[in-house]
Amino acid sequence: MRSAAPAPRVIAVVGPTAAGKSDLGVALAHHFDGEVINADSMQLYRGMDIGTAKLTLEERDGVPHHLLDIWEVTRTANVAEYQRLARAEIDRLLAEGRTPVLVGGSGLYVRGAIDALEFPGTDPEVRARLEEELTLRGPGALHARLAAADPAAGKAILPSNGRRIVRALEVIELTGRPFTANLPGHDSVYDTVQIGVSVGRPELDERIAVRVDRMWEAGLVEEVRALEARGLREGVTASRALGYQQVLAALAGDCTEEEARAETVRATKRFARRQESWFRRDPRVHWLSGAASERAELRQLARSLVERAVTA
Repeated sequence: MRSAAPAPRVIAVVGPTAAGKSDLGVALAHHFDGEVINADSMQLYRGMDIGTAKLTLEERDGVPHHLLDIWEVTRTANVAEYQRLARAEIDRLLAEGRTPVLVGGSGLYVRGAIDALEFPGTDPEVRARLEEELTLRGPGALHARLAAADPAAGKAILPSNGRRIVRALEVIELTGRPFTANLPGHDSVYDTVQIGVSVGRPELDERIAVRVDRMWEAGLVEEVRALEARGLREGVTASRALGYQQVLAALAGDCTEEEARAETVRATKRFARRQESWFRRDPRVHWLSGAASERAELRQLARSLVERAVTA
């Protein structure tokens, strides 16, 4: 039902995994006559449903969702391409008089959609050379080089994240500037109200453990096995998704399924901390509690926050 209250041009619901973003996004879309645009990088992939906690059609409750299931698992993620697609959806919805509700925990994807951010190009030869060096020397050696060239990037990127290290070194080589010089400020392209959903660490950790158990019970191993037949193991981005990477290791005999499950829980908890840290650095995010004890108030508080932002 269309709300009598005016809505901002764009609503963004952000925060760590398992905080309750997806359900809140659906509720806000209903209230403000909107549609949801996905900003979870792994939900862009077709067939990656269980391990990404992708909402079912029933859970979407009649709200159209966009930018789900658009890429094959063999495709390498491309934030610049996502930016183009997301802005096309935002512009289309605005032209139709509807409210775009961006929902997801992939920080750079959210920023790419709503902020003034230009992505440096890529050079296949430079990228291939750096990736070969990554294979031969490992991420630690490349991270040391990155930290020397751009200390801020060295602190922001984990020493184990070979893909991001390679990209940072590539950008430095192509632009002649530090990688962090290409990161965005807080300049919005759209009038946006950002709502962060936060849950206390003990409760969030418990939610993550329960979610991973449910994923296993729902058939995550079978989902990964089916995606493996479609090239998941060769997918540079998709094969490293939480849960999928661990199950692939179990299917290859590198660990047991129980070890894969336990590592998925540990890795997801670490990831949730990094997500919240990313969004906490943005002073424009209005934080609300997604704790179970306050769940009844969350939707009303979020609606009120959006309405106040419009009239402020």
